[in-house]
Amino acid sequence: MIALHSDCLLLELPDGQTLPCSAEMISIEVSAEIAAALDPELLRHATASVFHYFKNDLTRQTVTLGEFVEALEKVLRHLGLAVCPPPAAENDLSRLARNPAENLELFFFPRLRDELRAQLRRSPRVLRFCGLRGCVKRLAGARRWSRRCEQLQEQIVDYLRGCLRAEAQPDGRALVVA
Repeated sequence: MIALHSDCLLLELPDGQTLPCSAEMISIEVSAEIAAALDPELLRHATASVFHYFKNDLTRQTVTLGEFVEALEKVLRHLGLAVCPPPAAENDLSRLARNPAENLELFFFPRLRDELRAQLRRSPRVLRFCGLRGCVKRLAGARRWSRRCEQLQEQIVDYLRGCLRAEAQPDGRALVVA
């Protein structure tokens, strides 16, 4: 078994997959209303504080995504930001890349946009896409994480951000990709 790096936590996703991540690897997107009142540096420090709390104060090695988000919301509320837990839509990216015959980016990105549109029709305040790492490895045909996987991961996240901007009115929806 490979030892976990001293500055990492295992983040458990809703699909049961666990990802090792450091505080710097966690990316948080907030709604337009919150972003207007929030300094990005403040959000980065709040995220790092929650990470530190779980890692050092509670000496935990594994934290669920839900626990992390709940603790971060509590910190942001204590900082005076009105953060209410919005209803969320959960999507599994690895499910979209499951068909081995169509594991090409050519087929994946249109399916991803269709899935985002379907979720937007349900009007959730938060869109959550999990299973990014498994999806990327499947699409890249990689057994181990590589530079190509890193580039594809960034491409998928950028694509989701662009689709959300193009599809949704500026109504304060948030996007979480893990």
